[in-house]
Amino acid sequence: MQENNDYININKQTWNNKVDVHIASDFYDMDGFLKGKSTLNAIELELLGDVKEKKILHLQCHFGQDTMTFSRMGAKATGVDLSDKAIDRAKEINKKLNLDATFVCCDIYDAPNHLNEKFDIVFTSYGTIGWFPNLDKWAKVVSHFLKPGGKFVMADFHPVVWMFDNDFKEIFYNYFNTEEIIEDESGTYADRYAEISAKTITWNHPTSELLNALITNNLELDSFNEFDYSPYNCFNQTEEFEPNKFRVKHLKNKIPMVYSLLATKK
Repeated sequence: MQENNDYININKQTWNNKVDVHIASDFYDMDGFLKGKSTLNAIELELLGDVKEKKILHLQCHFGQDTMTFSRMGAKATGVDLSDKAIDRAKEINKKLNLDATFVCCDIYDAPNHLNEKFDIVFTSYGTIGWFPNLDKWAKVVSHFLKPGGKFVMADFHPVVWMFDNDFKEIFYNYFNTEEIIEDESGTYADRYAEISAKTITWNHPTSELLNALITNNLELDSFNEFDYSPYNCFNQTEEFEPNKFRVKHLKNKIPMVYSLLATKK
């Protein structure tokens, strides 16, 4: 598997290119956010509980909306992301809103060299682990930052979703982590018609790989849930069957689209 920095540099450039498009998109609803709208979903809120006065580390925070939502909820929040452009914009928005969130730019694998703190909660969500070739290294980072008894909360798209082609017509990729997936696409999930092109290098991770990576790094699984919908309209061929719940039209509720988990640091 590809373990050099090529994938980091390629993916970082792609995410830098997406930042301005995403901030301007209806998908991220920056106007609503600036006026106080929460960007967190019921799926993750149920596992997070009361975060007031908790120290939260948000891994892969993009330009920081969820991180700043935590700050609005009374948490002491820190967001980390690979994209320097995203982190710069997060800092600007944080200052504009007079919030006290902290933002750090680095590769997640390298985060222990950039942050010297322990946290009550580590959080990551939606489109996260596919950017890493090695989940054991990632889980070590999660474990490293948690206080004993601290909670890891995660919500993400189900690996079954990533097996399909973009229109969910056929099985296109392996469920198992057999090789890097290199793609060249135009547009972005937040604006499919945006005039940007993106090269990405990602990996599909089966559920067993994820859970075993956490278990072997001193995290005890408290709950694991699967959902037959996405809270985001970020895939092709979808329909909104209830407010903010999207399914692939022709598959309806036949596949899992999202999972969530809660784990505790031993």
